[in-house]
Amino acid sequence: MTTDRYSLVGDIGGTNARFALVRSGKIVPEAVEILACSQYDNLDSAIVDYLQRAGIGGVQDVCLAVASPVSGTRVRMTNNHWHFDSEEVRRQFGWGAFKVINDFTAMALGVPHVAAENLVHVCGGPGDARRPRLVIGPGTGLGVSGLVPLKNGWIPLTTEGGHVDFAPTDDTEMAVLRILKARFGRVSVERILCGQGLLNLYQAHAEIQHVAAPLDAPEKITAAALDNSDALARQTLRHFCEILGRVAGNGVLTLGGTGGVYLCGGILPRLIDFFLKSSFQRGFEDKGRMRPLLESTPVYVVMESYTGLLGAAEALTNPEV
Repeated sequence: MTTDRYSLVGDIGGTNARFALVRSGKIVPEAVEILACSQYDNLDSAIVDYLQRAGIGGVQDVCLAVASPVSGTRVRMTNNHWHFDSEEVRRQFGWGAFKVINDFTAMALGVPHVAAENLVHVCGGPGDARRPRLVIGPGTGLGVSGLVPLKNGWIPLTTEGGHVDFAPTDDTEMAVLRILKARFGRVSVERILCGQGLLNLYQAHAEIQHVAAPLDAPEKITAAALDNSDALARQTLRHFCEILGRVAGNGVLTLGGTGGVYLCGGILPRLIDFFLKSSFQRGFEDKGRMRPLLESTPVYVVMESYTGLLGAAEALTNPEV
């Protein structure tokens, strides 16, 4: 690497840690590496290895997005064994500043920096650029965030919107609610709109229809739906998309998010053709008297793989984070 001043950014999940360098005052990540968290005893050893791979002796500033709650300086990852104190790590490496933010906050901050060619238009438009944007995405869980515009930037909203109540709209969904309520007690939308949620929905549909549910993993359900080898899987995935549409529409009404909806996460890009033909738009726009507002709100699927890294780079200099 050159002697230009670099900052380190990262997007750390339960399985993998994505690291990259960004030049001072820039957003575009360079020297991106994806490291398996299981191969390192903790964050510091992964950082040492990454910097060696990147051929750089050190950095001045760091921002890491983590898939865990962030409060104070102590971080314990939700789905892997890493845990650290951000101030201790900062001192260990001699960094000038070390920010740790929630991974979906980073996802939201990254959205304005995603290139137009990495956004797939789903429905709606033209929207109002002066209004907030809704950022939502099914993955391991259901992430929900928002961006409130300022004159020269954005304020990201950290929310737990994935844990609002599931609100059924017909008899089938009432039956789904009863089945999941018997299993979980309270039923949030995340019980349906995530990887495990797709399996929950598939099993509920099987119970309602009194048929077998042979598929035992969300990726198997998705594959069977896409190759049309399992009618129940295909029905379930269509229903998943429609419920996502209704939840996203509710989010727009709650947030005033007519600036646009940005669908993030790893699930939707893998089934983009199916998704674009699904009932998402019907669920999104089906808001009675508010239909015109939803019809005018643009919705995009974010295809950029490193949105979280873009957001971590934005957070380095964003005073609202």
